[in-house]
Amino acid sequence: MEPVYLETYDKGILEERVDKTRSILEDCHLCPRKCGVNRLEGEKGVCRTSAQAEVSSYGPHFGEERPLVGYAGSGTIFLTNCNLLCVFCQNYEISHLGEGYQVTPETMAGMMIDLQKQGCHNINFVTPTHVVPQILAALLKAIPYGLKIPLVYNCSGYEEVETLRLLDGIFDIYMPDFKFWDPDKAKLYCKAPDYPDKAREALKEMHRQVGDLKLNSRGIATRGLLVRHLVMPNNVAGTKEIVNFIAKEISKNTYVNIMNQYRPCGKAFEFKEIARPITRKEYIEAVQWASEAGLERLD
Repeated sequence: MEPVYLETYDKGILEERVDKTRSILEDCHLCPRKCGVNRLEGEKGVCRTSAQAEVSSYGPHFGEERPLVGYAGSGTIFLTNCNLLCVFCQNYEISHLGEGYQVTPETMAGMMIDLQKQGCHNINFVTPTHVVPQILAALLKAIPYGLKIPLVYNCSGYEEVETLRLLDGIFDIYMPDFKFWDPDKAKLYCKAPDYPDKAREALKEMHRQVGDLKLNSRGIATRGLLVRHLVMPNNVAGTKEIVNFIAKEISKNTYVNIMNQYRPCGKAFEFKEIARPITRKEYIEAVQWASEAGLERLD
């Protein structure tokens, strides 16, 4: 099964998408922040990224979900900076402190080809939202060199549907977080009270494009939606409401990772209710809610 972007490339659509997304940077509204800065002229908004993408590191990753990792790893490219900036981010040095280096489309394309040569099952872009045009420009360079494995859009869930529609026919696998159900919590921890609404809209659009997660005969993901949800202390995330939404308004066949690895990072200790890891009881309760909602494909 060939990745969908090869057909998009052959039809000349990918080149058009590169131009369209790049033009958005002139008055940037790639994401819900809609900062309105001219990134092509070096201006920076919330994501603190101008015209060039920045990368922290890349390589085969074996800590992702099983359908992505398979037996040879997920080819992960960790992009520097972020448009959401959660106070408790577990990659705080990358997302908040900006650890990384600028890369050209040619350099990023080389990373993609290198990961494929190492046998990775996919190219996994971590925190891609603020650098969509740069990723598409790199893809345009990589395809003539033989890139032919699926692309993974590994994001926070804080997406603009207008931008996602420009990715239709490019990404085979979407892997968004759904972090918060309560706008007040999203405002407190991310300064994004519209996060719940934007995440709901984004999941619906992603599922429209790629459907439920499909696996090949070896259990490796080839196309579809995979949702992550991080269980947080004191039910800050609103887990029960989130899993019910996924089951009722996306699909009960959605592949969902109920994650238990929350720990206080970044500035989390400044907020009493999230200044501790989750308990075993909290995690078990979260999984029970997912099962009660009718979700059966739990990682």
